[in-house]
Amino acid sequence: MTTRQNLLLITLTGAALTGFAADAATNWTESCAKCHGATGKGDTKMGKKLGIADLTDAKVQAKFTDEQAGKAIKEGLKDESGKTTMKAVEGLSDEDVKALVAHVRTLKK
Repeated sequence: MTTRQNLLLITLTGAALTGFAADAATNWTESCAKCHGATGKGDTKMGKKLGIADLTDAKVQAKFTDEQAGKAIKEGLKDESGKTTMKAVEGLSDEDVKALVAHVRTLKK
């Protein structure tokens, strides 16, 4: 490859990754932030009502795998009595879910 081709490839890859990150952040804002908050602390009115865990806490994030987080996003969560505590996020592709889980991991301090 020529230097020019390498630069073009790097530019296109960077643009694709930027779009990928923006999509996950947008999905977070549209589907998750109402309860989890913009930063993931769960300090919204709904988050406090539901007792949502602080996703910025490394100890909280250590309690679940990426697979568990993806399943929660796709299927939602229920408590022991069967009451829905988190609705499933509808309309996301598997890639969107993976990106959203990766976004959640970036919230950890």
